[in-house]
Amino acid sequence: SSVNQIKQCFGDTELYPSIEEKAANLLYFITKNHSFVDGNKRIAAACFLYFMEQNKALLKPDGTSIIDNAALAALTLFIATSKPEEAGIVKQLTISILNRNK
Repeated sequence: SSVNQIKQCFGDTELYPSIEEKAANLLYFITKNHSFVDGNKRIAAACFLYFMEQNKALLKPDGTSIIDNAALAALTLFIATSKPEEAGIVKQLTISILNRNK
C-alpha cells in the first residue's frame, strides 16, 4: 500500500503530480508505515533511489547524483523520527531538497 499511495488521484488529477513529489512521498510512506518487520529505512531508501533512477531523475546533468548517500541516510532518519503531525512539512522539505539539487 505504501507504493500505491503515490499513484492516488482525485478524479483525473494526480495527488502527487511531479516525480519529486512522488519520490518524497514514497520515501515517507515506506519509512513511516512499517511495512516490513525490519529494514524499513533501508528499504525505503533503496526504493527511493530505484524510483528516481527509473524516472531518470536521480542524476544531475553533470552525471552526479541528485542526493548523496549521507544526505539520503540523514533524510531517511529525519523522516523516521518525525511526528505524524509533521508529515506535510517533512515531505515538503524532501521535495525542496530534491528540487534544489537539480
